[in-house]
Amino acid sequence: MSLKVLEIHHHAMRAASGEKAMQDTLHFYRDVLGMEPDPGRPNFRDAPGYWFNVGDQGQVHLISLEGPSSFAQGPGKDPTARHIAFAVASIAEAKAEVERLGMPYWSLVAPGAPPHAEMLFLNDPNGNMVELHQIGSCRCNKAGRLRK
Repeated sequence: MSLKVLEIHHHAMRAASGEKAMQDTLHFYRDVLGMEPDPGRPNFRDAPGYWFNVGDQGQVHLISLEGPSSFAQGPGKDPTARHIAFAVASIAEAKAEVERLGMPYWSLVAPGAPPHAEMLFLNDPNGNMVELHQIGSCRCNKAGRLRK
């Protein structure tokens, strides 16, 4: 059995820190590429940045941070680091499959969030971080932004 990825939701990248760098980033993605920032992005106190909507089906998350965030669970375990996020039908089933396969992973549930909002993080054979989360549990597509 394999995991069943349903959608690509976001690609997270780091952005330069500082007010001018953030204004340059906003200008490039909004005014040059025509992508609108998501006004519903949570205010992460130590990880400023933007979530830019890519049409109806995804986002680019730009995080202005040097070094690890307060969400980091150790080296290589920081959800604000570069990664790609995919939606799965059931995060519980995905977790069980990752465990069955013996793949190393770590997880994160935001304080106060329901269990289905758990995010799993694992690395592909090239060291790229991959996030898995349950479909319908994020703002990454237009339907999710309208629900929130």
